[in-house]
Amino acid sequence: MEPKPTDHGVQWRREWADAQRIKGPGLKGGSAFYRNIEEELDLARQTGGGLPLHLPSHTMDFSTCDVLGLGRTGALREEFLKELEANPGFHITAGGSRLCDGTNTYHDNLEREIAELVGVESALVVHSGWTANQAIWSTVPRSGDVLVYDELMHATALAGMKVSLALEQKPFRHNDVDHFIELMEEVKETSPLVKAGKRCVIIGVESYYSMDGDICPLRELIEVAKDIFPNGNAQFIVDEAHSFGCMGPNGGLGFVKEQGLEDEVAIRMITLGKALAASGACILSNNTIRSLLINQAKVMICSVAPAFPLSAAGRAGFRVMQSEKAQKAREYLHDLTLFYLDTLTSNPIYKKANAKGLLRMPVHEDGDWHEVPITHIVPIWTKPKHAYYLSFHLVRDGINGTPIVFPVVARGEDRVRIFLHAHNTYEEVKFLVNSICTWAEEMLEIEASGDKDRLPTAARLAYDLMEKN
Repeated sequence: MEPKPTDHGVQWRREWADAQRIKGPGLKGGSAFYRNIEEELDLARQTGGGLPLHLPSHTMDFSTCDVLGLGRTGALREEFLKELEANPGFHITAGGSRLCDGTNTYHDNLEREIAELVGVESALVVHSGWTANQAIWSTVPRSGDVLVYDELMHATALAGMKVSLALEQKPFRHNDVDHFIELMEEVKETSPLVKAGKRCVIIGVESYYSMDGDICPLRELIEVAKDIFPNGNAQFIVDEAHSFGCMGPNGGLGFVKEQGLEDEVAIRMITLGKALAASGACILSNNTIRSLLINQAKVMICSVAPAFPLSAAGRAGFRVMQSEKAQKAREYLHDLTLFYLDTLTSNPIYKKANAKGLLRMPVHEDGDWHEVPITHIVPIWTKPKHAYYLSFHLVRDGINGTPIVFPVVARGEDRVRIFLHAHNTYEEVKFLVNSICTWAEEMLEIEASGDKDRLPTAARLAYDLMEKN
């Protein structure tokens, strides 16, 4: 008799079920301040959408952003400790904002090193991707400018746009070059100052889209923009959070560099907490943009400058990123992603579930991943509610699959986000595929039974706990 598989999801399910407790009614007669907040949270709890902070329970990582494994393998820690040893007199805090005595020699040297490495005039290091996008989008657009952006731009960029001086903002359908052309032509005809070259169109895109895993048609968009606005007043801002370090020449210097489009992009935003496995972010631009951000970006002006440990971790990350070990990791990750796509889509259960609409990968429906560029971001799309069901199943098997549902993505586009990593093994990928297909097989059986109230096994364990609460 085979031993019963270990259930790695016990604590995860308990935490999830506790997060669904309805609390608003219990505060009637109490403070309106807390009652109103709990009633707002109850709207999500009623549909199982209360989100707890989970402590790790997985044995296989298919979710974190440590895609090259520089954190997991200890490569970054080793380089970080060397950096600490080389700077024994460091102060933990910067002591002030960048404009108020918070800029030190270490910041200056780090930014000069990054700028020289990437080939830009300025590299401005900040605390996070949120800080970077907030600084860029709230500050760079001027009154009278027009923002045109991909509808799937990251929420941090959209938050910056909300407080931008540029009041006219137009999203184009995701990666849709034809719709982009329509909007750009519309802007040209309806914005006289832009048409005359006195105001600008500022275009926002991501290189790798973090929820879909597809790639921006950047070269086509740039060609279109230059054709419609030949005076150079259409400028691009590219979020490279998920591509920098993972691809590109000279040690993974990113998508824009790999495409040879550095001179066509005004601003690049890169993060240091993903492929580099450190923390923080960096805004790559010319010195004009740097001066504007330093003088007018409130999120920077009103924040203490990055502390030494953050800066040192970033510096260590850049060094490891350029190593032979990191290059091998990038090559391995690409091959592993091909293996995953081949293995999953060739499984007969996946084929059947895909035909039934239970599982799908819209980015890879054409099956051409051996012929076109791909990313390590490979989400599994499901039917509504099924993202939670699949996630419960994966967590029980020791896999940290993250359910992504509305409002993070559009209604009807529920998915489990899966990241592949250079520290994943081929055997782990086979296990992941087997877990996905085992769940799909159970869902196919449930659908065939016609029992609309029946839940898959792992989800039933979770919902039973919720009902007890």
